[in-house]
Amino acid sequence: MNDILNYLPYKSSFLFVDNITALDENGVTGDYTLKPEAFFYEDHFPGNPVTPGVIITEIMAQIGLVVLGIYLMLDGKSHEGAVMNEGAFPLLTSTNVEFFKMVLPGEKVTVNSKKQYFRFGKLKCLIEIHNAGGDLVAKGIFSGIIKNAIR
Repeated sequence: MNDILNYLPYKSSFLFVDNITALDENGVTGDYTLKPEAFFYEDHFPGNPVTPGVIITEIMAQIGLVVLGIYLMLDGKSHEGAVMNEGAFPLLTSTNVEFFKMVLPGEKVTVNSKKQYFRFGKLKCLIEIHNAGGDLVAKGIFSGIIKNAIR
């Protein structure tokens, strides 16, 4: 299941996926542990670091939308040597997220995504993120597509 991570178009400082624990055509579950030394904690907030909402949203999008979208594009099959087209990139087209809890440096979060639809290249999912205690951190509806860069 974790071989799908090889297809993600992110570099180490902006990769927010550690592990995929469930993945099929209807959804995905994965986790990420926030690194205390991450660049965004230095200034958000000095002396009292808290994970920015935009980072929580990005974790939800990477696991719940991009991983699932790539899986669906590959028809759920492992394709030897397949990589995302060099010019391809995931594009988040809309989000509607509600936040309920803070996430602190070093916390592990788990994302659960359920596909609402995938048609005409657009994926829409209901995504929730929970902390290690099982508390709901945030939930929302995410939509996105995989685009090819215009050269």
